[in-house]
Amino acid sequence: MSKLLFQEQVERWGMLEVSCQGPAEGNPFVDHHIQGVFTGEKETVKTDGFYDGDGVYKVRFMPSFEGSYRFTISADFLEKEETGSFVSLPAGEGNHGPVRVADTYHFAYEDGTRYYSIGTTCYVWDLQSDERIAQTLETLKASAFNKIRFCIFPKHYDYNLGEPRSYPYEGTPMDSSVLTKENFWGYTGKTEGNDWDFYRFNPVHFRHIEKCILALQELGIEADLIVMHPYDRWGFSQMTKEQDDFYWNYVIARFSAYRNVWWSLANEYDLMKNKTTEDWERYGAILCEKDAYRHLRSIHNCMGMYDHSRPWITHCSIQRQDIYKTSELVDEWREKYHKPIVMDEIAYEGNIQHGWGNISGEEMLRRFWEAACRGGYPGHGETYMNPDDILWWSHGGTLHGESWKRFELLHDIMCETPGNGLMPLTRGFDEICAVPQEAEGEEKPVKDYYLMYYSFMRPSFRDYYFDDETKFRVKVIDTWEMTVEDRGVFSGKFRVELPGKAYMAVQIKKEA
Repeated sequence: MSKLLFQEQVERWGMLEVSCQGPAEGNPFVDHHIQGVFTGEKETVKTDGFYDGDGVYKVRFMPSFEGSYRFTISADFLEKEETGSFVSLPAGEGNHGPVRVADTYHFAYEDGTRYYSIGTTCYVWDLQSDERIAQTLETLKASAFNKIRFCIFPKHYDYNLGEPRSYPYEGTPMDSSVLTKENFWGYTGKTEGNDWDFYRFNPVHFRHIEKCILALQELGIEADLIVMHPYDRWGFSQMTKEQDDFYWNYVIARFSAYRNVWWSLANEYDLMKNKTTEDWERYGAILCEKDAYRHLRSIHNCMGMYDHSRPWITHCSIQRQDIYKTSELVDEWREKYHKPIVMDEIAYEGNIQHGWGNISGEEMLRRFWEAACRGGYPGHGETYMNPDDILWWSHGGTLHGESWKRFELLHDIMCETPGNGLMPLTRGFDEICAVPQEAEGEEKPVKDYYLMYYSFMRPSFRDYYFDDETKFRVKVIDTWEMTVEDRGVFSGKFRVELPGKAYMAVQIKKEA
């Protein structure tokens, strides 16, 4: 009789979990190892398992195909290999599989459905109270966001001096009662006073993050996991090479079977001064070896850009390099890296003292539209002052700004794009023109679709000419007021009257 517990059916791109009892004495995280091999008609996947506490060991698997599967579980504490089987059913509604790179610069789910990223950042929303987490999920449900960046480790930074709901390791933290806004020391601070066992994880912490990943999955939102970061008073950013690798292997074993996971090696990797390029390359190699599902992989910068041409990096996760220019550089980065450009930090709508956290809602929306029209994918954040220091950018909760309300229109317009996404087309110095992404080397003199964006400029009209025969349907879009006005069908040279206000766009689409 098998010692294994598992489901007999799971949907395609769902998660099969196989568990069994094993030794609980000593340090099971280090002393024992469990592994599974899963075989279907079209794939064979080998994946590591992990210890989940209380004598329970688990191996997880995400089937990429429908049909019958068999599997074998081996562990040093099992007398012999244990086997089992299950059926992978058709994917359920809203389940399109993991997101992949498509057409070099864009994304699509594994079933071919296009994916246009409208992201936000809430660094430690997952480590707040149950009440605030529920509030965050309700806010996300009412928004256009389909990706959220957040951390596995807790965060220490301005407006983040409290303790998290749990810690990733067994042990005790330093005494935080001495921390105030007046003696805040930032991410370069000391970590004395912590007492952690970096080889003994706290499964409660990781189970809770999994619950959050699943809650996002139910909303159709990608979980962009920040695996490491420098904003730390607990010593997690200063572990040894061996401790880091141990952590990476555990995180991959636990999280990789969730279809909506993305990997961000770090937030602001260049502020982690005790990590080298060799370290980041080693983490990337571990991911490539151990993540059997090839989830998207990136690394995020502060001042110095990482070399995004590295083959293990699937897409560029970029923080603005200039206090003013952000989305304007998407063209340049597309040409340099030939990968999707995700602007994960283009500054935040808010009013805090930091220059990265006090742009207006209008400016945030402008950066979103400009990034999208240049063929990139913008990311949002919000940092409005709060008497309780509850800022969306870190804690989640509710949104107080204006830009997020207007992203749904942009997403709708992106979804109308023929093909997998937009690319920039140079037409004039005073407009941003986007057309459907062409294959490498392809060039059509007259396109079937144009999206013109006029940013902070305020033309009262624009004249257009493409050819003498093609008929185009023209729509005028007020991106701030969220209106779309159908102006009819035009051909040859034609004029489009505009209201002489900022943040206007014109959609020109070939009439069928």
